[in-house]
Amino acid sequence: MAKKETNTADKIEREYIIPLREKVNKVPRYKRANKAVRTIKEFLARHMKVYDKDLNKIKIDKYLNEVIWSRGIKKPPMKIKIKAIKEGDIVKVELVEMPEKIKFKKLKKEKAETEAKKIAEKKKAEQKPEEKEEIKSDEEEKKKEEGEKKAAVVETGKEIEKAVAKQEKHTTKVKSPKQEKNARTGYNKSSRGH
Repeated sequence: MAKKETNTADKIEREYIIPLREKVNKVPRYKRANKAVRTIKEFLARHMKVYDKDLNKIKIDKYLNEVIWSRGIKKPPMKIKIKAIKEGDIVKVELVEMPEKIKFKKLKKEKAETEAKKIAEKKKAEQKPEEKEEIKSDEEEKKKEEGEKKAAVVETGKEIEKAVAKQEKHTTKVKSPKQEKNARTGYNKSSRGH
């Protein structure tokens, strides 16, 4: 368990080599990778002084997780070299030495993200001020239309309510419970063919 430490204001950075073999070999084969992740979190909770040993405050990097799971659930690595960074209560964990496969994967993703940002910036820069104003005016028109549609829906709802109330006002005949039931279900003698 090698330990290199650098302290700055409110940020602690340490490197560890965490032995996993002893804990991992105690569980069934189909639970070993899960146990390896849990073991890393427990180790860091103890060594990075996490309050209440809360494992939810320890965040494992997705590339570290990928290395643990790379050989499947039954054969996680027996030891792993990590770098832990504690900022406030949260501890972030990442790999110190990445395998070549994961290095290329990480670089590819970072490159794609930077290209996406460049393309978005170009599109914003290419839009002329007139087009931006047109877009804003189009958005304002759409909002007005939506408001008018809502008002129309409310008005038609009120008209329908008035018509129903007027119709009910003119019905004075008292119906028996059986007649009311038939009226609700739409049953009458003409529908049966009588």
